Amino acid sequence: MDLHGKRALVMGLGVHGGGLGVARFLVERGADVTVTDLRDATVLQPTLDALAGLPVHYVLGQHREEDFRTADLVVRNPGVPRESRFLQIARAAGASIEMEMTLFFRLCPGPIIGVTGTKGKTTTTMLTGAMLREQFPDTVIAGNLRVSALEQLPKIGPHTPVVLELSSFVLEGLGEAKLSPQYACITNISPDHLDRYGTMEAYTEAKKQIFYHQCDQDVAVLNYNDVSAHFDEAVRGRRAWFLADDPDDNPHISRLPDTIAYWSREHLLWQANGRQEIICRKDDVHLAGRHNLANIAAAAALAKAYGVTNENIRNAIRKFTGVPDRLEFVREVNGVRYINDTTATAPEAAIAALHSFDAPIVLIAGGADKQLPFDDMARAIGERTKAVVLLNGTATEKLQSAVSSQQSEFGDKGLATGDWRLATVSGPFDDFEQAVRTARDMAEPGDVVLLSPGCASFGMFRNEFHRGEEFRRIVREL
Repeated sequence: MDLHGKRALVMGLGVHGGGLGVARFLVERGADVTVTDLRDATVLQPTLDALAGLPVHYVLGQHREEDFRTADLVVRNPGVPRESRFLQIARAAGASIEMEMTLFFRLCPGPIIGVTGTKGKTTTTMLTGAMLREQFPDTVIAGNLRVSALEQLPKIGPHTPVVLELSSFVLEGLGEAKLSPQYACITNISPDHLDRYGTMEAYTEAKKQIFYHQCDQDVAVLNYNDVSAHFDEAVRGRRAWFLADDPDDNPHISRLPDTIAYWSREHLLWQANGRQEIICRKDDVHLAGRHNLANIAAAAALAKAYGVTNENIRNAIRKFTGVPDRLEFVREVNGVRYINDTTATAPEAAIAALHSFDAPIVLIAGGADKQLPFDDMARAIGERTKAVVLLNGTATEKLQSAVSSQQSEFGDKGLATGDWRLATVSGPFDDFEQAVRTARDMAEPGDVVLLSPGCASFGMFRNEFHRGEEFRRIVREL
C-alpha cells in the first residue's frame, strides 16, 4: 500500500486509540496527514499528547469541506455515519474511503478471527484470545478494545492468529469493502443502536457482514439458541454452533447440529464428526451469569474450529477471571459488593447482569437514549432489585416511566407471590457521586450495588469507560 505523498485525512481522532494508531500508521507510510474532529483539543488532549512531535495537521472543533475535496484518502472513525455529507464530498472528489479495520484487513498477513454481537463480544474475544495464546503464544488481540489493530501489524506473521472484536459500525465499513474474517462469530442479536440504524433489520444486516464475504473454507460460529441461528442460510463457509443451555432442559431443541460446543449439566462438551469430548467442568469457570456460559461456549467453538486442544482451552477458562468494566468486582465495603458493569449500554445487557446475582441488588441505571425499548428491563428491575438509583439522561424518563408502568401492573401481584422486589426508586441524579453514595446508603450487608445502566453514557460522561473509571474512583473512596 503506497501512501507516500498522498493527502490523507483522518476523520474522527477519538479517545480510544484507533484514530491514534491510524495517524501514526499514515505518517510512517509517508502520507501528508491531516486530522479533523468535531471535538476540541480539551477533550482530545491525551490523544494529541501521544501524537506530539509527528508531522500532523489538525482541524479541531469543526470539519471543513475543502479538506474532504482535496483528500486522496479519508479514514473515517467508526462513529462517523457512512451517510455523512463530508464523506459524500470526498467520494464525489474521487477520494478512497477507508476505516482503520479495512486497512488492517488488507494488510494483515495472519488469519483473522472476528467476534461481534450485541452482548458478550468483548468477553468472548478476550476468552478466544486467551485460549489461542495457550497454544499459540504470539496470538494478537485487538479491535474494538481501545487497542489499535494497525499498530499490531509489526508483530504479525503469516501464522500469527489475530482475534478481533468487531462492532456493527466497523462491520459496515468491512461490508462496503467486501471483507470478512476467516473465522467469524456472532454471540447474539438484540435491539441496540437503533438511534443510528432506525430498524432492527438494518442493525442485523450490519452484523451479518462478519460472514457475508467469507469463502467456502472459512468458518462461521452461531448461537443455536438465538435469532442469529436463522442466519445459517446466508453462511457460505463451514458452520459451527454454541449453546449455553443443557439441551435436555430445552423442549425446543430436538436434535443438535453436528458441530457444536454446549453445556450439559456440569460439563462443557464439544461434538463434531460423530464424537463427543469433554472440554471442562462448570467448576473451572470463574465468571458469573448464564450469559457468560454462552460466551465461554462461543469462544470454545471458535478455538476448536481453529485447532486448539481441549487441554489448552480448559487451562484458559480456569485462568480467566473477567474483563474490566464487565461485571467487574471493584470492592467490598461493610459487607456490600460493588460491581462495575458500565459497558451494559443496552437493556438486554443490563437484564443479563441482573440475572447474574442471587443477592439483593441496588441498581444504578439510566443515561443517554439509543431509541431502545425498556419494558423488559423494567420488569427485570422489579423482579431482581430492591432499589434503583437513576442517572439523569435522555433515556432516563423512558426507563422511569417503564418501571412505574410495570410496578403498577405487576407490583401488587408480585409482592404477594414474592416475585416483585423493587421497593424504592431514587433520582434521577445529575451528580454521579451523589448517586453512588445514595446507592451505598440503601444497601445492607450481603447486598450488591450494581452499575449496569442499560443506556449509553453521553451527556454526563465522555463514554462508558469514563463512567466506569468514575465509579471505581468513587467506590474506592467510600
